Amino acid sequence: MKNLLKTLALLLIFGMGVSQAQTAVNSWALGFGLTYPRLYSANITTLNMNWGAYLSVQRNFSEHVGLRLKGGYSNLNGEWADAIGTKIKSSTDLITADLDLVFFIVPCAPVSPYLFAGVGGNYKSTSNPQTAYPDDNKFGSQLNVGLGAEFKFSPIWAVVAEFGYHVTNNSELEGTIVPVEINGHDSYMALSLGFNYLFTKGEPSEQCEECNPCEGLSGEPVDYNRIEEMIKKHIPVEIVKEVVKEVYIDKYIVAVTEDKLVLVGVNFAFDKSDLLPESYPVLDRGVKLLNSRSTVKVEIQGYTDYTGTDQYNQELSVRRAETVRDYLILRGIAAERLSVIGYGEGNPIADNTTDEGRALNRRIVFRILK
Repeated sequence: MKNLLKTLALLLIFGMGVSQAQTAVNSWALGFGLTYPRLYSANITTLNMNWGAYLSVQRNFSEHVGLRLKGGYSNLNGEWADAIGTKIKSSTDLITADLDLVFFIVPCAPVSPYLFAGVGGNYKSTSNPQTAYPDDNKFGSQLNVGLGAEFKFSPIWAVVAEFGYHVTNNSELEGTIVPVEINGHDSYMALSLGFNYLFTKGEPSEQCEECNPCEGLSGEPVDYNRIEEMIKKHIPVEIVKEVVKEVYIDKYIVAVTEDKLVLVGVNFAFDKSDLLPESYPVLDRGVKLLNSRSTVKVEIQGYTDYTGTDQYNQELSVRRAETVRDYLILRGIAAERLSVIGYGEGNPIADNTTDEGRALNRRIVFRILK
């Protein structure tokens, strides 16, 4: 039990540091793993020597709601005393099939907690029961409730930790019936640890914008050289008078044309317009450039990737452009020199179907007005 709890704690620490995996809707997942079951409300003394395994298929209809079919095997152990006080071990082999509704509380996070509830059927076989039965093998039903968390470490794989509580429709699970017990219900709980494999991804979620892999969420320094190389690789080159106008200003600002500058590495908090710390040196170089051209006016253009609705992306791109404008004003650039516009997911410069492409499309552009 202690080892299992330690494992769960390590997984939690690991999960908090991994990068976000994109949530998908209309997807299918295969789950498998091990369980530690334990009799909870029973008429015999519960023992700790228990084990089990499970296999599941889950259909995720949306970011929040899924339906899961889960089959499992559990070996539950307890002991009871006979008339002379001799302790006798009783063992129940339990095969279950459950249909549960799963609700993800925070579906877009790398560590995604969820709740579940449902019904199921079971088939039990008890050895050394305290109460004599005509047949020790019996079918029954059960109710299930519980909670868990997915620790996403890739777009298709997640570690799953879960606690479940199960109530059977009778008091025969452990092989003991107390004569005075009326309408009794045995119950057991189970801790499980396993993996989910997304074998059909469906469509990318419109609610969950993928984290920019360049945003430094892990706390490591941002690799501006890598970001710059990504921009250079994908940025369009405009030909003016048959001369390629592709000039690189400083290390952080790329001039696509004479009047259009792409700021490399201006990053925002996930799904927000808050600037991340690594953005300030990039914007400071923009301030330096604007100070060197004190008569020009600049239109600050905000862009997003295609994740999310058109209206939401449009509003988000405007808010991000306004944040950049406000920072430039704080750094001494006159407000009348600056205007903002948001283009949402329009005018992509890279492939929106790849992680790298979406990161490139979330950008800030300066257009110098003449």
